Amino acid sequence: MLLLVGSTVVAALLAVVAAPVVAAFATRLGMVDVPGGRRRHPRPIPRPGGLAIAAAFGITILVFWLVDRVAGQPFLIPEEVRSPRFTVTALAALLGLGVGLLDDVFELRARWQFLGHLAVAGVIVAAGIRIDFVNDPRSGDALLALAPPLAVAFTMFWIVGMNVALNFIDGLDGLAAGVAAIAAFTLGAMALLPQVNEPFVAWMAFSLGGAICGFLVFNFHPARLFLGTTGVTFVGTLLAVLSVFGTSKVAAALLVLGVPIIDTFYVLARRAFQGKAPFAPDRGHFHHRLLDVGFSHPQAVLFIYGLTLALGVVAFVSSDRVQLYSFGVFAVVLGGAVVALAQRSPKAGELDPSLYPEESD
Repeated sequence: MLLLVGSTVVAALLAVVAAPVVAAFATRLGMVDVPGGRRRHPRPIPRPGGLAIAAAFGITILVFWLVDRVAGQPFLIPEEVRSPRFTVTALAALLGLGVGLLDDVFELRARWQFLGHLAVAGVIVAAGIRIDFVNDPRSGDALLALAPPLAVAFTMFWIVGMNVALNFIDGLDGLAAGVAAIAAFTLGAMALLPQVNEPFVAWMAFSLGGAICGFLVFNFHPARLFLGTTGVTFVGTLLAVLSVFGTSKVAAALLVLGVPIIDTFYVLARRAFQGKAPFAPDRGHFHHRLLDVGFSHPQAVLFIYGLTLALGVVAFVSSDRVQLYSFGVFAVVLGGAVVALAQRSPKAGELDPSLYPEESD
C-alpha cells in the first residue's frame, strides 16, 4: 500500500509541477488552440497537456525504481512487481505519446490519427500482447476464448477503439481526463483483488490515475491546458494495455468506460446513417446534448463523472458476466437518453455558440 499510495501522490504532485512547464513550452512553440470556428474558448490555450501526464507518470516509475536499485533489494517495489511486462508497457506508452505529439504539432487530419492508432496497436500486438480470452477474474473461468486470428483482430480493435472513444469524449474541459482517471483507479483496485493479485498492473494504474488527477488541476473548467491528442493517445493506450495484462479485465474496462465507448458507437452509427464521414466533427455527442438541455459546463462534466464512478463500482463488485450484461443494459439506457435529449434540444441555429468549448474529434 505504501508503494501504491506513494506512487499516486508523487505522480499527482509531479503533474501539478509539470503542467505549467508544458504550457509555457507549448505556448513558446505555438502549439496552442486559437479561438475561432468550433473553438469557443475565450483565449489561446496550450494543447499538448498529455506531456505533463506522461512526464509525471514516467518520473514516478523511474524514482521508485531507482530507490530500489540504490537499496540493492526490493525495498519500495515488491518482487512480484518486477515484471518483464514493464518493457511492453513502456513501449506502448512511448508509441502512444509519439503518435499523439505528432498530431498536436502538425494538426493531422483524423484519418492520419486513425492510422497512427493502428500502427500503435500493431506494434503492441507484435510484442505479444493479445486478448486470447475474456474471463472472470474472481473465478478464472473463461467466458469467451478467441482463436489466434480473432485474438489479434480483437486486440487491435480494442486498442484503437479505446483511443477513438477517449478522443470523441474530449469535448469539454476535464471530461476525458477525469473519466480516464476513474477508469485507471478502477483497474488498479481490481488488480488488488486477492483472486487477481496483479501488483504490477495496480502500480501502473494508480500511478497513471495520480498523474491524471494532478493534470486536472489545470484542465478542469475553465481549462488552462488541454489534454491534446498527446494525452488522449498516451492515456488511452496505457488503459488498453493494462486492461489486457494477466487476468484480462476487458469486461471491467468496457463497463467503466461505458459512456465514451457507447457514445462513440452511437455517434458513428448516426453519422453513417446520415451519410457523413465517420470522423466529421459535429455537436451530437452525449455531453453536447447535456449542454443543450441546460446543464452548465461543470455540471455536464460532473454528471458524466458520476455515471463513470457508478459504473466503476459495478465493475469492481461484480463478475465479468454481470459486467457484460450491465454494459448491454447501460448501452440501451444511454442510447434512449441520447435520443430523448435530442428531441428536447433546440435547433442548431438557435444554440448559443458560447456554450461550447473546444472539441477534439
